[in-house]
Amino acid sequence: MGKLITIVGNSGVGKTTLVRALSAAGDFQTGLEGHLERPFQALFKNDKRYALANQIDYLLLRAEQEQAIRISPRIGLLDGGLEMDFFIFCRLFRQKGWLTAKEFNLLERLVTSLRNFLPPPDVIIFMQATPDVITNRFLKRGRALEIATTDDLMAIEILLKEWLGSVDESRLIRLNATIDDPGYSHAIPEILLNIHHRLGTT
Repeated sequence: MGKLITIVGNSGVGKTTLVRALSAAGDFQTGLEGHLERPFQALFKNDKRYALANQIDYLLLRAEQEQAIRISPRIGLLDGGLEMDFFIFCRLFRQKGWLTAKEFNLLERLVTSLRNFLPPPDVIIFMQATPDVITNRFLKRGRALEIATTDDLMAIEILLKEWLGSVDESRLIRLNATIDDPGYSHAIPEILLNIHHRLGTT
């Protein structure tokens, strides 16, 4: 069974960049958010009644990406992942009133069922940065289609830390992403060593 690594962190902190940098440095299978390709994302941006459909689509996408990685001989890297989409974004959208209590409970049932059939990530890389760095990067990335706003970044950080507080530290790699290094070249060698150590593949 293939090993799974998820890379999590606040919006704009550099998760996709790190996935691509690690993939360029090692033999990894990758799964990205693909926000422009998702069928409900633009609809959700313009009409919050699509929040439920959008989140169901993302949770199923993540499960499908995990399935592909688990049958692959290569280690897999996911930008975000099933837990981040639920514990961060579904919870955020519930807080904002875009999901009703019944809709949120439905998503929780879906995540629980999916995780019953799929083992959790072997390693989670948590990208941390100071609030000002996160805000600046979020503003600079300039996505054409963006659901979160700068006003959401603090809530996302709180939700991240609440979720990760329940995760076994042996599965966590904490990365200080505050340093201005767009390609993470300073961190890649150490991260690779840490990954292989955690997975027992050294």
